[in-house]
Amino acid sequence: MNGSRLHHLLSITDLDRTQAEQILETARAFLAVTRRPVRKVPTLRGKTIVNLFYEASTRTRTSFELAGKRLSADVINVSTQASSTKKGETLRDTVATLDAMHADVIVVRHAASGAPHFVARHARGAVVNAGDGMHEHPTQALLDAFTIQQHKGTDLSRLRIAICGDILHSRVARSNALLLRMLGAEVCFAGPRTMLPLDEAALGGTCYDRIETAIEGCDVVMMLRIQRERLGTALFPTTREYAREFGLNAARLAKAKPDAIVMHPGPMNRGVEISEEVADGAHSVVLNQVESGVAIRMAVLYMCASEPGTPLAS
Repeated sequence: MNGSRLHHLLSITDLDRTQAEQILETARAFLAVTRRPVRKVPTLRGKTIVNLFYEASTRTRTSFELAGKRLSADVINVSTQASSTKKGETLRDTVATLDAMHADVIVVRHAASGAPHFVARHARGAVVNAGDGMHEHPTQALLDAFTIQQHKGTDLSRLRIAICGDILHSRVARSNALLLRMLGAEVCFAGPRTMLPLDEAALGGTCYDRIETAIEGCDVVMMLRIQRERLGTALFPTTREYAREFGLNAARLAKAKPDAIVMHPGPMNRGVEISEEVADGAHSVVLNQVESGVAIRMAVLYMCASEPGTPLAS
């Protein structure tokens, strides 16, 4: 990054703390835009953003589309189900085609870890990773940190955050572990032993095989869904047993701090990793995460595609 400029955002490791905080600060200005009667600014007028999603998505794809349109960019959504991919076109050729159309930013979601890095090597424009395999989901981590700041203040250094669920297969857990620790928070993890990484040190936080131990005294409890699409074999007997042993309900949440917030990147499997009463309860900030997602993605797109000296909003 040069000043307020991002060339690519492929991983949280692309950022240092100053750069991460700059994105969060920029998002605060755009959050105000999303709450105005007219939720649009001319910041990226004339720029082209392509959303290239090889995996199904509701929140991420919609929020990137909204973010681009609210910045007045031309936004193109490429559905792989209705594109030349169905005819056998390779990712390399798809990227070459988009590059020939002078896309300023390509937002990529792909089941293969490292796919956005491949795109970045072959595209002239900026590339944003919207989730790649079991690797990372950097904008999700940024919106999660932003949501926490809205409720707990900008200093995360005194916070204890528990991330619970299918840790092994979760790109959200990986990106959050990197970013939240960078911002000074204490992060721990909980899940069945079959869904925890073999190398605990890789996440930089303590891993527990009991959710009660992890969330005791926590300021933030982040629940993750079971990544069924990435499970090669059954890693737990039944969803009923999983809910009984690892689902977040009111009794378990009571072990966290009284003002703890509950987060979930979605989609939620209600009654499995999170109960109805908690998902819709007073501690839940799940819909705040959705709102934060638009502001964060506006900030990232602005920092990838804006010309030097372009004002944030007007």
